[in-house]
Amino acid sequence: MTALMDFLTVFTQPQLLLLVGLGTLAGVYVGAIPGLSVTMAVSILISFTFSWDVYPAIALMIGIYMGGVYGGSRTAILLNIPGAPSAIATALDGYPMAKRGEAGTAIGVTTVMSFIGGFIGIGVLALAAPLVSDFALRFQPRDYMLLAILGILLVGSLSQGSLLKGIFAGALGIAIGAVGRDPLTFAERFTFDFQLLEGGISFIAVMIGMFGVSEALLQLHHVDKDAVRQKIKRIVPSLATVKKHLPLSLQTSSIGVVIGALPGTGGDIAALMAYDHAKRVTKNPEREFGDGAMEGLVAPETANNSAVGGAFIPMMTLGIPGDAVTAIMIGALFIHGLNPGPMLMIDQPDMFWFIVGCLVMANFFMLFFGLTGIRLFTKIVEMPRSVLIPLIMLLSIVGAYAVNNSITDVYWMLGFGIFGYFMRHYGYPLGPVILGVILSRLLDDNWRRAIITEREDLGRFFESIVTSPLSLILFLGVILIFVSQTPLWTWAKARVFGRKENAK
Repeated sequence: MTALMDFLTVFTQPQLLLLVGLGTLAGVYVGAIPGLSVTMAVSILISFTFSWDVYPAIALMIGIYMGGVYGGSRTAILLNIPGAPSAIATALDGYPMAKRGEAGTAIGVTTVMSFIGGFIGIGVLALAAPLVSDFALRFQPRDYMLLAILGILLVGSLSQGSLLKGIFAGALGIAIGAVGRDPLTFAERFTFDFQLLEGGISFIAVMIGMFGVSEALLQLHHVDKDAVRQKIKRIVPSLATVKKHLPLSLQTSSIGVVIGALPGTGGDIAALMAYDHAKRVTKNPEREFGDGAMEGLVAPETANNSAVGGAFIPMMTLGIPGDAVTAIMIGALFIHGLNPGPMLMIDQPDMFWFIVGCLVMANFFMLFFGLTGIRLFTKIVEMPRSVLIPLIMLLSIVGAYAVNNSITDVYWMLGFGIFGYFMRHYGYPLGPVILGVILSRLLDDNWRRAIITEREDLGRFFESIVTSPLSLILFLGVILIFVSQTPLWTWAKARVFGRKENAK
């Protein structure tokens, strides 16, 4: 009964309800603006809320977090500029739908599926937090390294053409992510003695340039064409559509919860892995992936929103942040005199159930705000290209500058935008580049930790992979994904299934 009362606290106090609603509304629009990350918004909030009571402060932060994760899909669909890294996969099929005049349908589907994914993540947090956090604790550095390699191998799924082009793009992203001083030895890497490169290259600048500026440059080829009129007949997807994609949403939500519960990962990796999973299990999509497949929206949006609940699991049960936002929230709880971790669950379980209640309420607000204002938003796509191209450039410049208030990031953004334009012109995919930049640090850090743990002995390192069931499963997954993206796999599958058909 006490747990239920703590859960209902946010529902029974108008002030808390208002704060969650305002936070969610702000999060949706902060998430939609490239460069204005949820992490940045929550970190700024700490300076404003440190003198507040803990409940109002946490309620506002959770609203911004939930709304911001969803909000990145808006500009990803309308302008092909992901508002957040977790919306990169959404842009792959959302933007082609917008170009067909189906932006309203795409936004409606992402909103409802985000709502479903969010609830699944919250449900797992409420019912199985200790079990999932215990599983997350079993991950060793070598397992995180293998997880990063699995992510890099998604380039085969994200690239529409040659696998080699996809691998090249992913490797390029890893190299870009490695620029700067080595975090362990402080040695310079790929800086070429330029002081400008010692701090590394902002992946936000790379992302905005690759997607936003390159899109604006491509649009210059079609500046005289009329804009596609958007068909806003039905925004809320039909029950039949939801039922059709429900099995996939449940699968990808599970991926999101587990990846979200792994410290240091988050919704961006969850979304990309879910997208890859959707490509593998969807036998006959109505459209090809990358050309407006509905499954290409369902998978990443359910995964990145379910990862929100997953990220709270290690934070609340172990005091370990699941991602950057929950790391900031741990700091906020410390400021308010609380100590996240096992003792918090024992000494102050009211905080756990209050956070679950805030997440539920924020998820409802996200559904409401997500389904409103769509007609106004879709007018952006209907603008003449002579107006739209400068708007994209303006948003890109503001977004890149807002990250560090640095004009250098704007130069990087413009440079990568031009580079991205030529990559797209010659058929090289952009998604793997961003994926490589994001996963570069995860791969590098955990490779170091893994090899140091084994006393720099490669033999012991591979022995530990074979003797650990979890590591062995991930390693076999790496091999399987790599082999499945080669012509050998296609040939073998044709031989096996061909014989079965002949036997029949």
